[in-house]
Amino acid sequence: MYDLSGKVALVTGAGGEHGFGRAIANRLAKEGADVAVNDVSINPYSTKANSWSGLEDVVTEIKAKGKNSIALVGDVSDSAQVDEMVQETIDHFGKIDILINNAGSRPGPDRVLLVDLTEEAFDEVQRINVKGTFLCTRAVARHMVQRQGPGKIVNISSTAGKRGLPRYAAYTASKFALVGFTQSVAHELGEYKINVNAICPGLAETERVIHIANAVKPEGTDTDLHLRKMIEQRATVNPLGRITETEDIAKMAAFLCSEEANYLTGLALSVSGGDVMY
Repeated sequence: MYDLSGKVALVTGAGGEHGFGRAIANRLAKEGADVAVNDVSINPYSTKANSWSGLEDVVTEIKAKGKNSIALVGDVSDSAQVDEMVQETIDHFGKIDILINNAGSRPGPDRVLLVDLTEEAFDEVQRINVKGTFLCTRAVARHMVQRQGPGKIVNISSTAGKRGLPRYAAYTASKFALVGFTQSVAHELGEYKINVNAICPGLAETERVIHIANAVKPEGTDTDLHLRKMIEQRATVNPLGRITETEDIAKMAAFLCSEEANYLTGLALSVSGGDVMY
């Protein structure tokens, strides 16, 4: 267990029922932090088939752990909305000690061969994954530097940020960018005792992976069947025999946000069961 008592965290992209953001937010709260949770809408994966209420449910879960929480709707790629989100967090909690840049683009038109990749699809991925991380990091870093630190910033990259895959050119470009961004910012903020690291998850069964399966499945193939095939194939070749779980990422995030990781910065850590070993 890591003691995050008295810390305030901001987690972006936390509205999914099965996503990394929800798992990370709840784990940080379990460790003692108050947590502000963000997404582009209150319930970004709303369907009539379930009763999940998005950010509202995450806030309820965090408060049930005895910690304070607020929901913040905002587009991480819009500087005005990011500044407002960060200021609202500071106004409510008094500070921000931890930033988790988890918000990511929704797979779809970008999961095609390069020769079929449109400029619009490429730009959309960079807008959210790269620009969104830049804007949130800049806004929170300004606050952390102003109060002379310390702080923890964790960027959610991907194993696709360490190796390229076919049909992933736009996504891979964005996730490689986050690794380089993490290293540069770690250099700049080190003097303020602000640690900046990245986590590179492997394939996980989040809401996003359903969109991946739908985008890359052969024509005429059922999405759910192709999803199951993807997961089975990836688990078969994984040294630990399974795909990534959201709790795997939440555990690493909690560690990186704790004092146990005070001497770690600029790293891009693969959390993939050995799928990527660097």
